[in-house]
Amino acid sequence: MAYVISDECVSCGACAEGCPVAAIAEGDSKYEINPDACLDCGACASTCPMGAISEN
Repeated sequence: MAYVISDECVSCGACAEGCPVAAIAEGDSKYEINPDACLDCGACASTCPMGAISEN
């Protein structure tokens, strides 16, 4: 089950930097996680200062 980024995202990029497999990229209005590349490790959730990342 991949993690998802909510609308609380402020596009700071901390999650992308913390992702060990580069599964996160900047989208139109917020960062987005590629569910096919996501390892479900949770590294992104622990780096998000807004708490905008959770399990889907």
